[in-house]
Amino acid sequence: MTSVKQIPILFNDEMVREILAGRKTQTRRVVKVQPPSERHQLLHIMDSTDRRQVGKSHWAILNDKKTSVIESDRRYFSCPYGKPGDRLWVRETFGYRDDGRLYYRADQTLGQLNVDRWKPSIHMPRSVSRITLEITGVRLEKIRNITLGEICKEGLAGSIYEFTPVQAGFKFFAGFWDEIYGSGSWDANPWVWVIEFKRVDSEVAA
Repeated sequence: MTSVKQIPILFNDEMVREILAGRKTQTRRVVKVQPPSERHQLLHIMDSTDRRQVGKSHWAILNDKKTSVIESDRRYFSCPYGKPGDRLWVRETFGYRDDGRLYYRADQTLGQLNVDRWKPSIHMPRSVSRITLEITGVRLEKIRNITLGEICKEGLAGSIYEFTPVQAGFKFFAGFWDEIYGSGSWDANPWVWVIEFKRVDSEVAA
């Protein structure tokens, strides 16, 4: 039986609030291994004499009939966030008050809570993570293939009807993406992991 993996994932305050509200059920993360050229296509390894490669992906150039590989980029990779059924535990910004009580910044309006120093999400240990997500789907696609409905599932709107005209939704997401990954990232149209999830009970005692 394949064991369920427990993998940490970072979210900012705004996205944590959207997960808690049940509006965010997808996240997109840039694939580290991008294709060497536009000619390269994505191939999934279903069978191999090297069992370590089975289930992984790589980029390759195929012949015109797409029946054989002309050139293969041998940087084999798989989703670092797991596969359907695996669990993601959310790392978010947190801190402690003088009385030792734990607080999460996403729950607060900055300035309202006297926390000496917030700790960056990257430093959150598993023992204080309050959100556990179960992966329900993983796929690869280019970022600009996102649909208006999926922009909503990213937690950026409650409904597609919030965007008028329709193109305003894509412009809004493009700005959101560039803010995270840097100016020009949306226009570069990188391949991304699309990770779908549902919230499950936290596996850490409160």
